[in-house]
Amino acid sequence: MSALTPLKTDLGWIVEMPHDMAQAVGVADGSVVVLHTKAGSIEVEILPPPTAELKEAARRINEKHGAAFEEMKRLGDLGDRLPLIP
Repeated sequence: MSALTPLKTDLGWIVEMPHDMAQAVGVADGSVVVLHTKAGSIEVEILPPPTAELKEAARRINEKHGAAFEEMKRLGDLGDRLPLIP
């Protein structure tokens, strides 16, 4: 048995769906499972893989704003070490 490693997000966890699981459920390869907590339980949502158009749009946005994204990530990684701005 191999373990699937979830990616933690602000809203839950994301797990890449393995090929055999996607086949068993009848969804496209490359789909992801999103896990959300709700009232002491876990809800599951299956998202299809991104389209070629969505991938291209994300690439263009990252190309245009990549430096800003890196700076936001850097500032976010500092967490509570940043001084409060009055």
